Amino acid sequence: MASKIIVSGAAKGRFRPVLEKIAKLHSKNSFSLAIILGDFFAVPESSSDEDDSNALALINGEVKVPLPTYFTAGKYPLPSSVIEKLEQSGDELCPNLYFLGKRSTTKTSEGLRIVNLAGSLDPTILAGESKDKYLPFHTEDDAKALRGANSADILLTSNWPADVCKGSKISGTEAPAGEQHIANLCSTLRPRYHFSTASDTFYEREPFFHRPLEREPDTRYITRFISLASSDNPSKQKSLYAFSIDPTSSVPLTLPPGTTACPFTIAQKRQRLPDQGQSYSRFSVPNGGADHYRPSKRSRYTKPPPGPQECFFCLSSSKVNTNLIASIANDTYLTTAKGPLTTPSTYPNLPSPTHLLVIPLEHSPTLSSISIPEDRARTYKEMHRYRRALHSFLLSRPGEKLGAVTWDVSRAAGIHNHWQFLPVSVDLVKKGLVEAAFKVEAENEKYPVTFRTKDIGDGTVEKGDFFRVWIWMPADENKVDGQDNSGGLVADVDGGEDGEEKRGKQKCLVLPLSAGFKFDIQFGRKVMAKLLGLDGRRDWRDCEQTDKEELEDAEKFKEAFKKFDWALEE
Repeated sequence: MASKIIVSGAAKGRFRPVLEKIAKLHSKNSFSLAIILGDFFAVPESSSDEDDSNALALINGEVKVPLPTYFTAGKYPLPSSVIEKLEQSGDELCPNLYFLGKRSTTKTSEGLRIVNLAGSLDPTILAGESKDKYLPFHTEDDAKALRGANSADILLTSNWPADVCKGSKISGTEAPAGEQHIANLCSTLRPRYHFSTASDTFYEREPFFHRPLEREPDTRYITRFISLASSDNPSKQKSLYAFSIDPTSSVPLTLPPGTTACPFTIAQKRQRLPDQGQSYSRFSVPNGGADHYRPSKRSRYTKPPPGPQECFFCLSSSKVNTNLIASIANDTYLTTAKGPLTTPSTYPNLPSPTHLLVIPLEHSPTLSSISIPEDRARTYKEMHRYRRALHSFLLSRPGEKLGAVTWDVSRAAGIHNHWQFLPVSVDLVKKGLVEAAFKVEAENEKYPVTFRTKDIGDGTVEKGDFFRVWIWMPADENKVDGQDNSGGLVADVDGGEDGEEKRGKQKCLVLPLSAGFKFDIQFGRKVMAKLLGLDGRRDWRDCEQTDKEELEDAEKFKEAFKKFDWALEE
């Protein structure tokens, strides 16, 4: 269903008349939401007592905001009173008014995906992501991180993309200096609409189509770039723009009249793929598990790990398999496994093999290496929400009682952190066979370290690399004939919601991996393959499915999981 959206240029402290105008239009058009770009509050150098009074009235809820409205960072810092309120309220300044920050990905209740990169490029930060979301600056790495969103219905940027006017026949507009990293972001996300408010003039470019993707050679995604003037611009240029958008509609087969080719030149070198002997796979590396210490002398020509464009887990990469995706949230997504360990006959009461992966959107080798603490916390929380939703899904299935095993390999030299999830018979958990299987396999491989029972959260407290496994079973299976039979599992209380901690118990085992330790990243799959009697399926490449089979399994799982998929409601 199409949603009506209204977007405004910078209010620059004049938010009362802007909100009043939006309210008047809203009464006639019933907009789903509003977006206000650029500087919402007055420029600090020219701020008056009246501006301060208006800001305080807004914070106190004395200014009516007629519909859900989002505002972004601009070119100037926010008032300190506003920052204080946002920190206390989780970015809700007052009823119906929400702060998108300077770097964010938001999925609205209508299903719209809004990606936002606000503020100016910070020339003082040469690498890394800016950490204070309230300052009006971003870095090129902030833009790169947003590419992990893969797509967007609406892209918001304070500055124009470089070369956006190239190939346009619209004249009379003096284009401001554009930014290449914004052009790269637009090319990656291929938004339907790209809004900016970088000048005091209105500019609407002809639609342009993006280069087709390898996996969709016949699809041309179309972007409309629009820059809105600020609300107080002296020449009365257009500062409001209303449109309708349906996030579920498909890409049009025919190009709109006047559509041009994409004006952007992507200023980035495509990384070379590793050679066949060192190629990255979803679950494995060659020669794993034998010689556990690497030579201390490293080759000076060691190839870097794949970047986002070559990563199998980055949604912006042409190598990602979209057939497998089951759910997408704000910071993470859920996918069925390529070459699943289990088969439809392993658990007949499940709709599919149900070997699943929970993956952060951000391209990062470990959770702890996500530099912005708020982003790391949100990502970790969302990953656990998926995990708990999967537990609830298993609880709802008839027939054999199932527990679950979730494992991850966290290595600084890794590529893209993710968790793997597998159902397992409750009997195997109750008898301690799952825990024993991991410990025995480590001994068989002659690993020089042992598992510890320890909850390490997002991994920041753990010094160095590690392998981790959670073993979970339903709470009602903990006792047999009145006797505790939980095998040392403890209540699952880490981030639980709505009483979820009462529905299961778990144990977390951690295997530290020292810097010189050569660890087989197939270890978790190998253990589970032996435990489930699926030894012939320990390598995912021996279990690959056709595209049709992958899609069928993913669709069956999505349909069955729908009532537990919290991401559909946010």
